[in-house]
Amino acid sequence: MNRIDVDKTVRDLAGGELPAWIGDHLRVYLETGGREGHLWDASAAGGMPATPCLLLTTVGRRSGERRTMPLIYGSDGERLIVIGSKGGADTQPAWYLNLLANPLVELQVATRQMQARARIATGDERTRLWQQMVAVYPPYTDYQRKTRREIPVVVFEPVPGTATG
Repeated sequence: MNRIDVDKTVRDLAGGELPAWIGDHLRVYLETGGREGHLWDASAAGGMPATPCLLLTTVGRRSGERRTMPLIYGSDGERLIVIGSKGGADTQPAWYLNLLANPLVELQVATRQMQARARIATGDERTRLWQQMVAVYPPYTDYQRKTRREIPVVVFEPVPGTATG
């Protein structure tokens, strides 16, 4: 895999275009039902091989359409954690704005699907989870240096009885 240009990725996303490498990852994850794509080789983006990814599906806050994105995640007990980094851009990712408008989301982790409720970590919890996620994907530290905004740490709490697979 070629080196991923994070700044170009941010520009593409800001322009409403899904970069090919993200589209390819999403396609593989969906077409295989999560048997492939769950562990992503993030070395081309400065991360590590076998980085865990989930699929997040939100409802567009303006369009009302379902939108799915692959995101790096970590676990905190039963809860799943993602970072709203957008590569260190000064604007929030669209998926983050969507879940602020409607925190009930769908997640796929490998072959397992579930509904979850999203919330934003704050204070000591945010600090602890941020450090945990930097261990999963070290470039988050550089992304935070690039922006004036505090990059959000999102906690997904599974809705009981909704898991399948």
